[in-house]
Amino acid sequence: MSSARVEAQAQGEERPEKRPASRSPGFSDLAPSHRYAAMIVAVASGASVLVHFGLGARGLISVGFVAVLAVVSTIDIQHGQIPNRVLVPAGCALLAAQVAFFPGQAAEWLAAGLGAGVALLIPALVRRHALGMGDVKLAAFLGIGLGKAVVGALLLGSLAAVPFAVAILVRRGVEARKQTMPLGPFLAFGGFLALLLSGSL
Repeated sequence: MSSARVEAQAQGEERPEKRPASRSPGFSDLAPSHRYAAMIVAVASGASVLVHFGLGARGLISVGFVAVLAVVSTIDIQHGQIPNRVLVPAGCALLAAQVAFFPGQAAEWLAAGLGAGVALLIPALVRRHALGMGDVKLAAFLGIGLGKAVVGALLLGSLAAVPFAVAILVRRGVEARKQTMPLGPFLAFGGFLALLLSGSL
């Protein structure tokens, strides 16, 4: 056992296990502090939407929706990725639940998911260093969850990112153009606000 590991154990710290390079990160790959932060945000946002929508199908689906946003945002902050192994199953489950409980809006969920994904896919293909495919899939997830309110979510998320981008630009100058900033947390924040403001989920 290395001295660094012994020291970490002596101080009561826990280090996440190393994951294979070929595997995308998941919740278990987060550092303990990030895991706790994700859980706190998930519980707080889940409680907020339960108060807003109640304990019916809409409220419970909303809880799952914001919990996924909390997890993928935290993974994006630490690892710079929005993992398929979290987002794809969650998106499929969300779509199935939406269609099962609100079949009259099935076309809206599908169209919004496809439209939001395409809206971010175009700039992602033009400027690959600025947007990742994970951001595109997250936009599609937001569309499935929010329907037409996803337009507001993308707008709010983009606006929320502006002050941080400006701060980086002011601090680093020209070098800031080469620096990447995780967009996932801002899109998730926009999705959460749009959910509460529109009540469309």
